[in-house]
Amino acid sequence: MKPGKEGRRVVSLWLPSFATDRQQQKQSAPGFPQSDTDARSKPLATVIAKHGGLRIAAVNRAAAANGVKPGLSLADARTVLPSLETATADPVGDQRALEALADWCSRYTPLIAVDSEKSDGGDRGIWLDISGCAHLFGDEKALLANLSECLRRIGYANAMAVADTYGAAWAAARFTSRDPNCRIVVPHDGHETALAPLPVAGLRLSSSIIEGLHRMGLRRIGDLISLPRAPLAARFGLLPARRLDQALGRLEEPFEPHRPVPGFQARIVFAEPIGRQSDIVSALRRLLDTLCCQLANARQGARRLRLVCCRSDGTISEAAVGTSQPVRDPKILERLFFNELENLEARFGIDAMVLTATAFDPLSPTQINLQTGDGSKGEALGAGILDLIDRLGNRLGPNRILRLEARASHIPERASREISALGCRIDGTTPVAGDTGQAPAAPRPVRLLPLPVPIEVIAPVPDHPPVMFRWRGTQHRVARAEGPERIGPEWWLQPPEEIASGQVRTRDYYRIEDTDGARFWVYLDGPYRADAPPRWYLHGFFP
Repeated sequence: MKPGKEGRRVVSLWLPSFATDRQQQKQSAPGFPQSDTDARSKPLATVIAKHGGLRIAAVNRAAAANGVKPGLSLADARTVLPSLETATADPVGDQRALEALADWCSRYTPLIAVDSEKSDGGDRGIWLDISGCAHLFGDEKALLANLSECLRRIGYANAMAVADTYGAAWAAARFTSRDPNCRIVVPHDGHETALAPLPVAGLRLSSSIIEGLHRMGLRRIGDLISLPRAPLAARFGLLPARRLDQALGRLEEPFEPHRPVPGFQARIVFAEPIGRQSDIVSALRRLLDTLCCQLANARQGARRLRLVCCRSDGTISEAAVGTSQPVRDPKILERLFFNELENLEARFGIDAMVLTATAFDPLSPTQINLQTGDGSKGEALGAGILDLIDRLGNRLGPNRILRLEARASHIPERASREISALGCRIDGTTPVAGDTGQAPAAPRPVRLLPLPVPIEVIAPVPDHPPVMFRWRGTQHRVARAEGPERIGPEWWLQPPEEIASGQVRTRDYYRIEDTDGARFWVYLDGPYRADAPPRWYLHGFFP
């Protein structure tokens, strides 16, 4: 969709003193930001080591009103304003806090992006694409009022504007009014009228281009609208014309969401913050019902779910679960969230909850039995195993629930490998992934040693089963024996000269039982040779 297309509405949220507001939040009690009178009346600036000394990185309104500007040395700033309070700048922490605030804004729309425009001060910005979302709050004015009031309570000074294009909203939020808490609504198709009286700095141009335009007497955006593009591009490059066309909706502007756009999402905004566990569970059930209906209509099943709880203090609390197979049963998904909700902190209350299916796969409707009203016995067994895998995987971690996958090898210790149980298919009719479809010729032990262990054996004839063997210092007398089962090596991995000379070593396996009833799996390594004693190994145990 192009930016100027009918129906597209974009909010540009401007946080003019984000860096200093964040520092003032640290100085206030957690969850109780200082009031505007207490916090913003004290001049505050952040400093950073730059150009061989400490320089001002960002200032709040009180410091700016007294002549302190970003870029000044700390000594000069102290000369201008001796009462200036300072804090160490934290650009990395500011970026993390901005991204967390962008996640918090998901209560209003799933399409959010962090404004990447660089500034010399401590201001920051966030984009919100509210197309089709404003009616959930009444109208656009009500949405902006709600967003502004929530940010003010958190402790962030803010200004915002909504328009048809990103450029128009960005310029209107910063240059339409001198009120730092302004909320501007640009009517549909009214961006050209709203942009005309604004300064050319509203086009997001570099300072050098802005100065060049000023020297030519072009100070307002309206001065550029009627100008021929060729002379403008020859003097200043393509950027001014491109920014102007983007702001006017004539050229599409790329939008990169902060998080991938969800295919399926459900949200609840509460009239009052909630904090009790029972209220959170009740809200989660409503979200799951709504989301599963969306999945059913699209014949999809959830593989990964992410629950975001937007708290009153501007932070979020997250919970995520995964499934081994596509699922859209609300009861099963609710059980997976049970342990995650116990670790969820409401703090001073939760204003909104957003449930997103971050990963999903096709899931066709299941054919049920007309007499019993449920699936087959094999399907029920498979569903129970998958439910167990999901619950254990979300509690212990997906990489700790393993299963065996068959491999193309007759060597017992190489015939299978451990892989994650998530993603496997377990039902009454379909074999698991990697199954060769060929069962071993003879029974295999339930417990297989990682590597065969040498044992001492007494056999009447070298090629016959043993009558006695010693393992770990204990002597075992054999009562019964069955075999041999000859297993050859992986001939495709053997050198051709060894195969031609007949030097390939085989294994002759025997199932034996001692007089105490213990059952073992032993083998003779290689054919009998008169010049070397036979080598016997213990490889596993039968129940």
